[in-house]
Amino acid sequence: MATPASRNQPIVRNRLPSLAEVLRRSTRPPVDLYCFYLFLQREGSEDTLDFWLDVQQHENLCRAYFKDLRKSGIAVRDDWPQYERYARTRGSIYGPITGIKRGEPSDDDFERYQQPSSPASTGEDGEKSHSPYLGATDDEKDAARYQMRTPSPNPAAGATPTYPLSPTLRALYPDDDRSSAEDEGDGSVRRRKHKRHSTVQSRVQPIIARNSAISRTDLIASAERIYSRYLMPGADKEVYLPPQLRITSFPLSSSTLPAVTHPDYDQQAAAQARIPDMFHAQKEYVYRAMEVDSFPRFLRAKAFGNLTPISALVRLAIGLVALWAGLATAFAFIFLDAKPKVRRLWIILPFTFAIVNLVVHSYDLDPLLVFMGLSETTPFRTISIREPYVRKLLFGRALWVTFLSAVIVAVLTVIFWAVPGHRL
Repeated sequence: MATPASRNQPIVRNRLPSLAEVLRRSTRPPVDLYCFYLFLQREGSEDTLDFWLDVQQHENLCRAYFKDLRKSGIAVRDDWPQYERYARTRGSIYGPITGIKRGEPSDDDFERYQQPSSPASTGEDGEKSHSPYLGATDDEKDAARYQMRTPSPNPAAGATPTYPLSPTLRALYPDDDRSSAEDEGDGSVRRRKHKRHSTVQSRVQPIIARNSAISRTDLIASAERIYSRYLMPGADKEVYLPPQLRITSFPLSSSTLPAVTHPDYDQQAAAQARIPDMFHAQKEYVYRAMEVDSFPRFLRAKAFGNLTPISALVRLAIGLVALWAGLATAFAFIFLDAKPKVRRLWIILPFTFAIVNLVVHSYDLDPLLVFMGLSETTPFRTISIREPYVRKLLFGRALWVTFLSAVIVAVLTVIFWAVPGHRL
């Protein structure tokens, strides 16, 4: 049996990691989730990864909710009958936890053929069993469930669409709680600033706080947060989705949940039943898009190179200036017919500096950083190379870059050393 220590050890693989492994945080720098987020942030497309991570956190929240029900001995059918009917009809990704299978007949299909006063609903002494739902009408069951529902932690204070943050959601999304306390007068400017300065730390999924039970209101608030940030038309972090996957409206509000006597209660209850699986199809689409587009480019940038584009451009500029200095010095030695001829060998210094920087720019790989075990994350900021297979790939390419630079420098030096001098 695997111990916790062995499960936490990173997997040693003789290949490049897959996107699923990166998202599971089972890889090490420079091909880990931190570097992948920085890569997408540099390209201005980190919103897709933000969306995937937030939906994953929403699904983890739903799994924790259903696990709480299972541990407390409450059946999903008794706590959330609308979801139970939805899962049996449409299917759900939480089937392994809830035990609900698509197409499986519900208990309601059998109860309709039983007598109203079934002996199963009473004990040996004639008293009713401990379940509060047995023997009650549908309206009474809905009323009891509504009374047991955790109230919204932040009732609506107006028509402004907001999602409340319970203690559980505050632990998951501390940045949202902090931004909601700021002045709302410059909301649009502040949202744009928040988008520009979003960090990897705010996107990493934290451990769900278990000091309090997760309520259905938390699930709705989490879904409302995802819709308002990524799917609502005109949202600051709106992600592209094909027309068949777009969600143009969110009919629920976690701060104003209707009572069972509300005329729209049935419609709202049906919408609530879709909350756990609401964004799964969109999440899968975003995953496939990253898998075929941004992730291969990320692997090419980090597994076969160790420089950022800005750093590579700086090396190109330095290399061109050094090459100009080397050629000017070499031609000066020739046309001044400098003696002794061995003095021309000094041109090896500017040529080395120039060719190394130009080859480094061409390969996006600095061999000196590789030999030191470093790779750039942002311009001129480095991180240790800890993925063994990537370290082996980079080391081999670093040897080739070093060899190619040495050959080019040697050829140029010999040519300008051997050319006969001619004083003008």
